[in-house]
Amino acid sequence: MAKRVHQPREDAEFDFILRASGVPVLAYFTGTWPKAIEPCRAADLVMGGIADEYAGRLTAVRTDITRCPAATERYGITGAPSCVLLKDGAPVAHGTGPMTTAEVREFLDGHL
Repeated sequence: MAKRVHQPREDAEFDFILRASGVPVLAYFTGTWPKAIEPCRAADLVMGGIADEYAGRLTAVRTDITRCPAATERYGITGAPSCVLLKDGAPVAHGTGPMTTAEVREFLDGHL
């Protein structure tokens, strides 16, 4: 995974990253239960590349659903992988399920 991807260990750290980011935040939510592991690993690869490609234009945050339950609930996440694009802490777009790099680019370019 790219070094540009933040991985908060708890909700307070997630919230700190949101407040500290001067650019939109792409929060993608992952899970560790058996049916989520493979799709979430694929999402890690895609999002790592996206974080590098969009460096300076967004902050990427890999958010484990079990470690950040308040953020998961706040943004209505019901499965993994899922992503939310946040501007000034407010959600502007949601995506659910595994996405290709091209799909993530399209998702972002319509909102950045």
